Amino acid sequence: MKQPDQLTFFLDRSLGKELIAKALRGSQVLVEVHDDWFPSNARDEEWLFDVGSRGWIVLTKDRRFHTRVLELSAIARSQAKVFKLAVANLQGAEMALIFAKAIRKISRVAIGNPGPFIATINKSGKVTIVLNSTKLRRYR
Repeated sequence: MKQPDQLTFFLDRSLGKELIAKALRGSQVLVEVHDDWFPSNARDEEWLFDVGSRGWIVLTKDRRFHTRVLELSAIARSQAKVFKLAVANLQGAEMALIFAKAIRKISRVAIGNPGPFIATINKSGKVTIVLNSTKLRRYR
């Protein structure tokens, strides 16, 4: 049974349905997968707003969220906390390893910082907030 103080991590469709979810569940965290909640063609701004409003933590490899106004607005209005992998051209197993290795750091950043924000995760698992709530305020 889900405890009220547990974080839920949401994998966007770019991260697939199984491999990364399995790795994170092995780290004892709650994971939801895009295709279990939304159609595969759901627009990013729609699911981002819904997921952020639920208080779920978004994990993605979409490195362009910070350049698209509709997505930024959905993140800002829903108070979403988004963590994006800052490394391109990785296989699923490599991404799963990075996310699993960084999940405790991701959790600490998510708990310790008010939303909305967008943070990056590098290959070594370092987590850095790149757009904080103050910078995202203009997109509300």
